[in-house]
Amino acid sequence: MNQTSTQPEPDRLLEITKLRIEATIIPPGERPQNIALVDGVSLILERGKVLGLIGESGAGKSTLGLASLGYVRGGVRITGGEVLLNGQDVLKKSTRGLRALRGRTVCYVAQSAAAAFNPAHRLMDQVVEASVLHKVMTRREAEGRAVSLFRKLGLPGPESIGNRFPHQVSGGQLQRVMTAMALCSEPDLIVFDEPTTALDVTTQIEVLAAIRDAIRDTDVAAIYITHDLAVVAQIADDIMVLRNGGLVERGTTEEIIVNPKEKYTQALVSVHHIDHEMKDFGDTAPILSVEGLTAGYGGGQVTVLQNVSMDLHPGETLAVVGESGSGKSTLARVITGLLAPFSGSIHFEGRVLAPGIALRSKEDLRQLQMIYQMADVAMNPRQTVATIIGRPLEFYFGIRGAERNRRVAELLEKIELKKDLANRFPSELSGGQKQRVCIARALAAKPKLIVCDEVTSALDPLVANGILTLLLQLQRDEGVAYLFITHDLATVRSIADSISVMYRGEVVRQGAKAEVLAPPYDAYTDLLLSSVPEMKIGWLDQAISSRRMESAGN
Repeated sequence: MNQTSTQPEPDRLLEITKLRIEATIIPPGERPQNIALVDGVSLILERGKVLGLIGESGAGKSTLGLASLGYVRGGVRITGGEVLLNGQDVLKKSTRGLRALRGRTVCYVAQSAAAAFNPAHRLMDQVVEASVLHKVMTRREAEGRAVSLFRKLGLPGPESIGNRFPHQVSGGQLQRVMTAMALCSEPDLIVFDEPTTALDVTTQIEVLAAIRDAIRDTDVAAIYITHDLAVVAQIADDIMVLRNGGLVERGTTEEIIVNPKEKYTQALVSVHHIDHEMKDFGDTAPILSVEGLTAGYGGGQVTVLQNVSMDLHPGETLAVVGESGSGKSTLARVITGLLAPFSGSIHFEGRVLAPGIALRSKEDLRQLQMIYQMADVAMNPRQTVATIIGRPLEFYFGIRGAERNRRVAELLEKIELKKDLANRFPSELSGGQKQRVCIARALAAKPKLIVCDEVTSALDPLVANGILTLLLQLQRDEGVAYLFITHDLATVRSIADSISVMYRGEVVRQGAKAEVLAPPYDAYTDLLLSSVPEMKIGWLDQAISSRRMESAGN
């Protein structure tokens, strides 16, 4: 008698045994080589439990999580081990069997929601699709559950937001919609791949609490992939630390956070913020002046920025902070010429910048670069890393051939990537590696000002610190200025000289870092500062309780 499945232990939902996942690379001038992305990793996940996967970019976290769905990226293959979900080996299922599994038994929440939604369909149609397709519930029932999840996840207008298209909501809002999409079909297992990366800290608290409560309420199990130990400490029961595709350490959340045994885990837990000495710019003329900027979309129908003004000096780092939808990224688009303002002006080195990028000179384009938040949609998937980084070298400086290749290799080394990655395509890189390539592309132009839009949000703490250190070193060496858009206040404390706090399109607090981060605070800045996750078990409960008490008091 042929046995097609194995009965799982009573509470075991997922069992992965000695899993090996490989990819083939072809170094320049060499023979193809097989490398292990996941090397003999095993794990057990019980129903109703959350397993946190921690490790640096490229450690194999996402690759391992996707294997739970029986999925590997292009050019990657599973060469050993087994993945049992509800006692059935996912790796032996047919294409039809996998289709029946995905979206029903196991769901995935991707790191980049922008790349996961179809821009031509309304949000509600995409959220309920799997539930209706797998006949979990009727369309009407699925829409009712979706609205309930929208409300629980803190989305504005939960009854109507489903009628919008993906481009009509902010990045943070879209990430929450994707979380609702995964929860809608009531699966047994959800793989969360950096689900709060795009969220500001004030929203992150509510989303983390909603995810945790949903797991508890439905007895669903979850794999929670993240580089933020403070976040995983609030939601995971156990933590696995990965590095170079292998297991470094596994234990309860308390064991890993409070008493890690391995040196690498200790380094992750004890990663410190950069000691950045603030600079005094005195009467120095600003390199960038934004005056009375009002901007939005729809030909003036939707106003996002309202009378925004700020100055940025040569060699200064101005951090622009605020929640999702506050106008930070819109400000970046206006400054870089991607969006023309309704009114106001932008001066760069004393001259007025043209409102549209097509009207700006080549030198303006070179001197003012931007690093985008979502690396997935910022690079041409058909171009190699060498082509992506080399393009500014060719366009602005006419550097080609061997000299271009040498310069690309130098830039890769600066951003802590191996030079043999130059011949890879974006799909062959991890999320953190993609973002570092975008940073190298901006650095290649030797700009005077870089607009950094959440540039470290996809990076693990160790690599993020390296990137921030690199940016600060470049600033010291070449006097480059940064307009640093972020919702990560730990990063702000590390690198900022001055801060502008934005709320609903307006600047509500502005000044030197020491002044902005010192009491007394306005209500919104106080909320921001109290929402920064701490690497302490139970912090989320305390933060939620405190927030609700303040809300009740008001």
